[in-house]
Amino acid sequence: MPTLADAMLANIMAPSTATSALTKAALVVFGSLLLAVSAQFKIPLYPVPVTGQTLVVLLIGMTYGPRLGGITMAAYLFEGAIGLPVFAGGAAGMAVLFGPTGGYLFGFLLAAVAMGYLAERGMGRSVVSTVIAMVIGNMVIYLCGASWLAGFIGFGKAMAAGVLPFLYGDALKLAVAAGLMPLAWRAVKAAQK
Repeated sequence: MPTLADAMLANIMAPSTATSALTKAALVVFGSLLLAVSAQFKIPLYPVPVTGQTLVVLLIGMTYGPRLGGITMAAYLFEGAIGLPVFAGGAAGMAVLFGPTGGYLFGFLLAAVAMGYLAERGMGRSVVSTVIAMVIGNMVIYLCGASWLAGFIGFGKAMAAGVLPFLYGDALKLAVAAGLMPLAWRAVKAAQK
């Protein structure tokens, strides 16, 4: 099944152009830029800030598919690792990548791939399937992030500081995605007629 990005590009570009390496590279750059921007809007909680990143990560995965979504997340992690200020609050470097929040960052990669896999199987085209996919994606991020954080502060504190404060915000982000994805698919279908 095509991803949303494939379907949208097919509507506005010739088929060979829509799948070109240059087009995919542009999508990776756009996605990593969008993710970097979403990381700058934060509510500063310790040790993990609340940002718009998880929404963007999961939408990129659902829109781009597992391969391009994973490449986009890997590019984002690489950008931060080499010192570009793309992480939450403009942070960068290997110390951030391997610090207390590193598990969440690596979880972004796994979650984007998982979301892309689900999207290729038709999820994200209805409100219900988008909600299910978003819950799965968030669980991947929480599992990676809280497990990593537990190595720094213990399991109980990792759950209290690295999962529980984010549930309400992630529920709101889930509602946004549940509205956006089906609307985007409807727009693509309407454009194909």
